[in-house]
Amino acid sequence: MWRATLKSLLARKVRLVLSGLAVVLGVMFVSGAFVLTDTLSRSFDTMFSTVFSETDVSVSAKPKVATDDDGELASPPTLPADMLAAVRAVPGVAKATGQAQADGARVIGSNGKVVTTFGAPRFGENWTGESGLLKLRTGRGPAADDEIAVNAALADAAKIKVGDRVGVLTLAPKRTFTLVGTFGYSGGRDTLGGAMQVMFTEPVAQQLMLGQRGVYSSIDVKAAGGVAPAELRDRVTAALGDGYVVKTGTQLADENAADLAQGLSFFNKILLGFAGVALFVGIFLILNTFSILIAQRTRELALMRALGASRRQMLGSVLAEAVAIGLIASVVGLGAGIGVGAGLGALFAKFGGGFALAGIAVPPAAVISSFTVGVLITVLAAVLPALRASRIPPIAAMQEVATPDRPLTRLTVSGAVLGAVGGTLLALGLTGNSGDNTLWTLLGGVLVSFIGVALLTPLISRPVVSVLGRLFSWSVPGKLGRLNSGRNPRRTAITAAALMVGIALITGVNVIVDSAKSSMAGLVTDTLKADLLISGDQSGPRPPTFDPAVLDKAATLPGVAGAVGIYEEAAQVDGERRRLGATTDLSTTRDVFGLTPIDGTLADLGPDQLVLDSVTAKELGVAVGRPVRVQLSRGSEHTYTVAGVYGETELFDGIVLPRQATADFGIPQPMMGFLQLTPGTATAQVLPSVERLLADSPEVNAVDRSAFLKQQTGGLDNVLVMIQLLLGLAILIAVLGIVNTLALSVLERTRELGLLRAIGLGRAQTMRMVTVEATVISVFGALLGLAVGAGLGAAVVRALESEGITDLVFPWQQMGIYLGLAAVVGVVAAVAPAVRAARLNVLGAIAHE
Repeated sequence: MWRATLKSLLARKVRLVLSGLAVVLGVMFVSGAFVLTDTLSRSFDTMFSTVFSETDVSVSAKPKVATDDDGELASPPTLPADMLAAVRAVPGVAKATGQAQADGARVIGSNGKVVTTFGAPRFGENWTGESGLLKLRTGRGPAADDEIAVNAALADAAKIKVGDRVGVLTLAPKRTFTLVGTFGYSGGRDTLGGAMQVMFTEPVAQQLMLGQRGVYSSIDVKAAGGVAPAELRDRVTAALGDGYVVKTGTQLADENAADLAQGLSFFNKILLGFAGVALFVGIFLILNTFSILIAQRTRELALMRALGASRRQMLGSVLAEAVAIGLIASVVGLGAGIGVGAGLGALFAKFGGGFALAGIAVPPAAVISSFTVGVLITVLAAVLPALRASRIPPIAAMQEVATPDRPLTRLTVSGAVLGAVGGTLLALGLTGNSGDNTLWTLLGGVLVSFIGVALLTPLISRPVVSVLGRLFSWSVPGKLGRLNSGRNPRRTAITAAALMVGIALITGVNVIVDSAKSSMAGLVTDTLKADLLISGDQSGPRPPTFDPAVLDKAATLPGVAGAVGIYEEAAQVDGERRRLGATTDLSTTRDVFGLTPIDGTLADLGPDQLVLDSVTAKELGVAVGRPVRVQLSRGSEHTYTVAGVYGETELFDGIVLPRQATADFGIPQPMMGFLQLTPGTATAQVLPSVERLLADSPEVNAVDRSAFLKQQTGGLDNVLVMIQLLLGLAILIAVLGIVNTLALSVLERTRELGLLRAIGLGRAQTMRMVTVEATVISVFGALLGLAVGAGLGAAVVRALESEGITDLVFPWQQMGIYLGLAAVVGVVAAVAPAVRAARLNVLGAIAHE
């Protein structure tokens, strides 16, 4: 029996390549994700070890504001400069160096634009000389307050060289410096992890990066010979007290690496999610392949039963083929995944700033998951066909090989039940009634819903395919293609369902994105009463800002009725971390955002007053006249009095402080500006003047409301493109499914095709017949995907209505494009099977058994 199974597998190796390829692609995605994240993780581990290699112990102040995911708005806590002497006096300290470092030094390149990174920090710090890690490449370190040095990666990105005058944005507006040197790092590196570094003199770094002179962000300590870093850490802690954070360099490296590992883990889960979609689609392909193969081998299997093969042997024979295919596909997929992971890692290193990439290695998780997933998916997809093979009665050997239709009752009932279960899970997840398991409930709902729809598809495939086929029924090949596509509802349904999954997910995301964009547009149009806006695209952890003096000057321009700037900050409010803001003019803010006072007043604020929305007031348990304690990133805790309570809007809520408070903000510059024009003044009259005022603030632009909307929704479009690219793999597997189904169908109908050719069907007509069949199946799958995706997208949009997505928009143009592409996919998928059908030897085909 095993010899027969092996011969059967070898005899059909070409037929099984496409189904195995589906597993290869899915496994490639899985193993590639693990290889990529493992490589990046080890690369950053090495980098952080290098960064802190010159530091045995680090001393920093405890932050005044608790940090969390949005802690980037808070500036680093500072130490007084005289703390340096106290640290140097600790026994065992060989050297102590004050560091004035913070993220937010943005260099303006030779093209007049700010040099951005892909999330890597842009540090500004004080020059402390060369070290074992940092080495000068050209020039020297800064000695005067108008001099800077930058790392080689930044110099290259900004296209600047020693001697150039360079603009730099920091906590202060643009200042111009002379570039006197460039530096790199040990090992010939131009950057560490893609970070951009600007070195100032110590007083300038303190003022521009930390907000005041005479302070440090941390103190780096080198231990004397024979003193272990952990021992020195304990000595420093004992000498300074509990008001400071004292850690070894190893601790800092491990903590930074752990934080990054958490982000990489999330990235890995995203990639694995798309791999799961690809493998889910692959199940349809493999299931169809084995179903067709079993149908074609009915006489062969029945003869084996007649010769004494047991049902268990028949089941084992088919599953053995599945295991063999799964193993081979897993090996190939793992190899491809290693290559993909290495390639993506190289691209990440290049576009992430050129940091040193660790050597490619294959983590155990990649190997285990590849073989587990590859074999499991293949065997799972082959179980049902294998069970059917084991039930073939020996008497079937006496009959003509046929694949009669079986009743669809059981499939339909199962599909309806699973569809109802999937819908229920989606409803629970979307309405927030699934507790802490919302994500898993939603994913389970989508998965079960897709399976339910796939099981229901055979019921509707024949009538729908018949209608679609009539578009091509103007010729004999068209009529034959229509009849062929509807002759086996199960096969057509499974093939179409594979394409349905990818198109449904893309369509659903499109519906959500377009609905969000439309809702935002309506909100801005109806609520925001500003004619011009000052804002920029955030490309890193630090939001774009501009000189607050721009607003004062803009308010005096002809045609401008009012100008206001909005600041943001993370703070401790009555001991609880909250996000709050400040405004340059509360009266104008009220008019711009349509704020309605509920209690008190929304007039201009005094230096000790604040206003807040009614929801926040209820949460804090305060009212007009009550005190509120606020601790900002810098300065001491300040007590404000509530001057007014307003009704929150979709665009504006929270605590609002007066302009004077921004001196202690982590970023003491406005992040957005709003201008109201006098009635009858066109935006085109004022816009050029505002743009000239922003000449020294290249991170932001002045735009009208329509341009602002495009700017704010650009991120959604980027997300959509990324999702479309990642889901392209699932659609590629679906296309392979169509090719596979047609190729196997051509083999199954060899005698039929020979007879058609014998009675006059030409080669070109044969190819058109197969092409029509493929196109009908492909379009049917696309229509199914569009319907399911639109339904899922609409459900999500309705569930997010309370979050501000109030408009339901169907992307008809995109849906039309997807449908057209599906037709093209059908034509392309039909090429190889159609050519094979046209080349059949007529006499040989007629004699085929």
